[in-house]
Order: sequence, then structure tokens, then C-alpha cells
Amino acid sequence: KDVPGFVGANDGASGTATALELARVLGARRPACEREIRFVMFDGEESPAGSPDSAFLRDGLRGSKAYAAAHADELAAVVVVDFVADRDLFIPRESGSSARLWRLLRASAARVGTIDAFPAGTGGRILDDHTPFTDRGVPAIDLIDFDYPPFHTPRDTLDKVSARSLDRAGEALVEMLRRLARQTCRPR
Repeated sequence: KDVPGFVGANDGASGTATALELARVLGARRPACEREIRFVMFDGEESPAGSPDSAFLRDGLRGSKAYAAAHADELAAVVVVDFVADRDLFIPRESGSSARLWRLLRASAARVGTIDAFPAGTGGRILDDHTPFTDRGVPAIDLIDFDYPPFHTPRDTLDKVSARSLDRAGEALVEMLRRLARQTCRPR
């Protein structure tokens, strides 16, 4: 983010840390029948300096728009991991996110004991890296705790985030992604 002194402990770092750990955990010994899981890091989400907020869809989301244009037809689902380290982790379904995938996430969170981080309610629509995929008909969800006071400020620092929150989101995602991947395996 083009803000002097911006660290991005939650906005940027938390999603990156979660994706790296998910790749490590889920990449180990996958049965051949399982659906492929891709880990993609997008750059260019923020609009360039001088671009008005009203032009975000036009000027922002550059990396995810390019990937969606090239690969949307290859994808069964997209999970964007954005703000997942807030000390008070509370992520309602963003209204532009797939209700079906959100139910699967909540069921997975219930199985691993982190359901309270993913309430049943639905928040407002957030334009984010999942939007280019939903616009192309790919079911997608955005994990973003948007009620985060240090949003886009230099106060988005390590003292505002929690390893426990990262773990809670990560555990739910591991369970969810394993369940999605196994959907292509035949029962014995």
C-alpha cells in the first residue's frame, strides 16, 4: 500500500503467511485422486497512486484480473485469504462470496473448533481479489476481517495481529481445502 510507514501486518502479511503454511501442510503426501490445489499470490491489488476509489475495479486487482482471464476456466473454486490475523478475528461472509463455499468453510470450522471466527451472518460486498473470479462465474470466497481499525494505515503492525487468529483461520482452511480436494476421489 502506498502509505508512508505502511507495514501491512494484517493487510498483506497475514494472507501470505497463511498461504505459505497451507501449501506446506497440504502439499505433503496428496493422494493422486485429489483435485489439484493451486497457491497463487496476487500483486497489484491496490489502485495506483492518484486513482480515485471509484475506479478501483478498473485500476486495481491487476494480478487477480490477469490470472482470472488466463485460468478461470480451469478452476473449480477460489479462496482468497486476506485479513485473517486481527486479534479479534470475526469474519462474516462477504456478500459477493459464494454461499455454498462459505457453508463448507463454516462446516469445516465447526469440525476443527473455530466456528466462532466465522459467524453465520453476511456482511456487505467487498471488491477484492475474488471479484474477477466471481465475475467469470467461478465460485469464490474472500476471508477478510474488514472491521479492522488500522486498515490502510501505518498502525497495521505486528502488535495488532495474533498468531492464534492465524491458526484459527488456517485450521478451518486446511479442513475445507482437504474436503474440496477429496471431492474427486471415489469412495472405496
